[in-house]
Amino acid sequence: MKKVRIGIIGLGAMGYGHCKNVRSIEDVSLTCVCDNDEALARERGREFGVPYFSDSRQLINSGLCDAIIVVVPHWFHPDVSIYALSKGLHVLCEKPLAVTVSDAERMVKAAKKYKRIFAVMHQMRTEPFFKKAKEIMESDIIGKIHRTLCVDLWYRSQAYYDSGTWRATWKGEGGGVLINQAPHIIDLFIALAGLPVKVEAKTRTKLHKIEVEDEVCVFLEYKNGAPGYYYTTTCEPIRNFYMEFAGEKGKMIIDGYKIKLYRYSAYLSVFTRKAKNMWESLNVKEEIYNFESNTSTAQMEMIKNFAETILKKEKLFATGRDGLNTIEFINACILSGKKKKPVTIPVDRKEYDEFMAGLKKLSKPKKNVKVQIATDPRLLR
Repeated sequence: MKKVRIGIIGLGAMGYGHCKNVRSIEDVSLTCVCDNDEALARERGREFGVPYFSDSRQLINSGLCDAIIVVVPHWFHPDVSIYALSKGLHVLCEKPLAVTVSDAERMVKAAKKYKRIFAVMHQMRTEPFFKKAKEIMESDIIGKIHRTLCVDLWYRSQAYYDSGTWRATWKGEGGGVLINQAPHIIDLFIALAGLPVKVEAKTRTKLHKIEVEDEVCVFLEYKNGAPGYYYTTTCEPIRNFYMEFAGEKGKMIIDGYKIKLYRYSAYLSVFTRKAKNMWESLNVKEEIYNFESNTSTAQMEMIKNFAETILKKEKLFATGRDGLNTIEFINACILSGKKKKPVTIPVDRKEYDEFMAGLKKLSKPKKNVKVQIATDPRLLR
């Protein structure tokens, strides 16, 4: 195989953006597209000069592609992905990998069973700041984690939520800010600190007229007893993310695309016990790293990495297992917030499935929908 032939399933704003981006990648060719809206599929097929389908299984069985990018609404990710894997295709699935962790597990198991490449579109893993942060954590520079903090701020207007019938509903999306906007930073946070073993969350609908959460705050507990805190919302207009990882030997702060690294002159626990002077303190060395964002090219880098992994030239930036861990965290937070109780990780799969089934039954059709299909311009070149 010299080039990976890719089919794209789901031609809304994000899928359309992927169609455009694929054309700029050397080892990839767009060979077919699909959307259950046949008129839209026809339009995109003609625009990109490729065969089109209105049934995902027809595209998967067509023999026209080696791999697919799945860009359908969240609830359909598992069935489309698993069927493609079973037919020998490699799969790159948009985030979130699934709505429930039980479905995410089915997807990961299918990839293993059919020995296919299975990736998730967590494109922020391509950011230079994250690569440096990962290097710092893997080098054990800050030592055993004592505390974590993550604040992830987004903004969405009511018009955004009113732009599609499926948005911000339990039946259509399976959650709010946690399942839609937050997976990117949750993925990075977990990749750096690991999954907590317990969460206690408060979720609410603060500002928007939607049935799912637009604000979340969570207390975390890690295996070694360390505490943490996580917060996300779509109610603040200044986009920013901020993380702290306080350790035995130092501390790392991520403030947007800047990293501050603090190295302690001694192990914190040892110094604290042995210091003789009542006002004596550790010497601290500060290092600052500034990075530029690659937001406009990140998705293309993920597609390229997916293709290069199929061609055995690279390793995946974000595996299906990574996507599963993100859903584990999200499910725990939603369950805790709605049931007002602490939830342990791994999440009880049966309990969450039954809980989500109940929410879907209560989900109501949306009114005043004004359909808009437009990709976030920051994601396009």
